[in-house]
Amino acid sequence: MSEPTGPGPLRVEDPGPATPDTADWTWVLRQPCPDCGFDPSRLEPTAVPALLRDASARYVSALARPQAQTRPREGVWSPVEYACHVRDVCDVMRGRLEQILAGGGEVVRFTDWDQDATALEKQYWRADPEVLREELRTAFEAAAAGYERPDGDEWGWPAVRSNGSEFTAGTLAVYFAHDIRHHLWDVNA
Repeated sequence: MSEPTGPGPLRVEDPGPATPDTADWTWVLRQPCPDCGFDPSRLEPTAVPALLRDASARYVSALARPQAQTRPREGVWSPVEYACHVRDVCDVMRGRLEQILAGGGEVVRFTDWDQDATALEKQYWRADPEVLREELRTAFEAAAAGYERPDGDEWGWPAVRSNGSEFTAGTLAVYFAHDIRHHLWDVNA
C-alpha cells in the first residue's frame, strides 16, 4: 500500500510502547513534586480553572515545535503524545468531578482508567498536531468550566478511586493540576 500524498496528517510509524507509569501519584497531595516543583499547599482548588487555561496555551505552543512528534528518547512520549494524554486527562478528570457533584455528597467510586492502554488504543503517536491543538483547547476549556462549578461544601464531597485512593472534589482538583503541570515540565513548556 502506498503512502498518501498531499495535505493531511503525517503518517508516523508506531514507535513502540512508552515506559508504563505504574506510580501512585497521590503523594503529590501531601508534598511538593521534586521534578516539576508543584507544591500542593500553594494551590487552592478554585485557582485550577485559571491554571488549566494557561496550560492550554502552553501545550498548544509546544505542538508548534518542529520536533513535536519526535520522542526525546526510547520509551518517553513525544510532546504530541503528552498533549494527547493531557487532552484525555482533562476529559477523565472533568468526568470524575461531574460524578462527585452528581453524587450530592455521597461517596462515589471512580472506574479505572488505564492511560497506557488509552495511548495505544488511540495511537497517540499518529496525532496530527494541527487537529490536536483544537482538541486541546476544547478539552481544557471544558475542564476549566467544570472546575468553576463546585462551591462551598461541594469541594469536600468524597470519592474513591479503583485502587482505594480517597479524594474530595478539592483534592481531585489539586491532583489534576499537578498532572497537567508535571507534563508541561515533561515537554519543557
